[in-house]
Amino acid sequence: MKLAVTGGTGFVGSNLLDIALASGHEITALTRREQQPRERVTWVAGDLNDRAALERLVSDADAVIHVAGVITGQTAATFEKGNVEGTLAMLAAATAGGIRRFVHVSSLAAREPRLSLYGASKARSEELVHGSGLDWAIVRPPAVYGPGDGETLELFRMARMGVMLMPPKGRVSVIHADDLARLLVALAAPTAPSGVLIEPDDGKPGGWTHREFAKALGAAVGTKPAIVSSPGILLRLAARADQLFRREKAKLTVDRAAYFSHRNWVVEPKRAAPPELWHPRIETTQGLKTTADWYREHDWL
Repeated sequence: MKLAVTGGTGFVGSNLLDIALASGHEITALTRREQQPRERVTWVAGDLNDRAALERLVSDADAVIHVAGVITGQTAATFEKGNVEGTLAMLAAATAGGIRRFVHVSSLAAREPRLSLYGASKARSEELVHGSGLDWAIVRPPAVYGPGDGETLELFRMARMGVMLMPPKGRVSVIHADDLARLLVALAAPTAPSGVLIEPDDGKPGGWTHREFAKALGAAVGTKPAIVSSPGILLRLAARADQLFRREKAKLTVDRAAYFSHRNWVVEPKRAAPPELWHPRIETTQGLKTTADWYREHDWL
C-alpha cells in the first residue's frame, strides 16, 4: 500500500513508519521540519493547517493513518486546534482526494471526556470520524511505551531513583509502540474491518494495578522502588509545581493529573481487535526491560 501518515516524526508515528516500511509499504509523511532522506518515504513539508500540503500528502494514497495530535496543553483551545480541527482538516483532505480508508488514532482518555480537556478533544475528534462518511477505523490506545518515548521516561527515572509516586489505587492497560504500529498498518488494509472502534493492549487480562506496573518498572531498571499511592490532590499540586518550573515543557500538567487520577484505564475486552487481524506480540515485562536498556544506551536514564 501507499500510506499517508500524519505524526510520523513523533514517537508512535516513527514506530509506525518502521513497521510499515518493514512490511513493504510506501509512505508519504507530513513534517514541519526538514527530515533525512529515507527509502520509500516521501516527506511533505507542512502541518495540519496547510491545505496544499495535505492535498500533496494524500495524493495517490491507498489509506490515511492519522496519528498527529496534541497530548499536553494548557488550554482547551490548544487541544481543540490540534486534535479536533486537525482531524477535521485530515478528513476533508481524504474526502477531497478520494481516499476512502481512514485510520484514526484517538486515546482511551476519550472514553471519559469529562475528566480532561485532552479526553474531551479526542472524543470530539472521534465524532468527526464517525460522521465523515469514510471507511474508518478508530484506535484508542492505552498508555504507550517503548524505546524512544519521552513521556514514560519520567516513570523509568522515578523507578531508578527508588521511589515511585503513582496515581491513586486503580488499574491501567499498556501497549508497546511496535504492537500498536502493527495494528495501525493492519487496519489500513482494504480487507480490514470497517466502522470499528478498537481498544488494544498487551493482552494482560484486567490490565495492571498501579502497584504491579510500578514493580515491573523497577524490575526493568534493576530496583525495588518504594511505591507511594498519591491522592489526586497531591498529583494536581505536583502538576502545578511542574508547570511552574518547566512551564511549557512540563510533562505533568493539571489536565494530565486529572485523568491520571482515574481508577480505571483498562481496555474493554468487547473492543479488542479481531484476533485474525492482530494480537500483541510483546510481553510487557520484557518490553519494559528493552526500553530501559535503550534509555541507558542513549544516556536518557
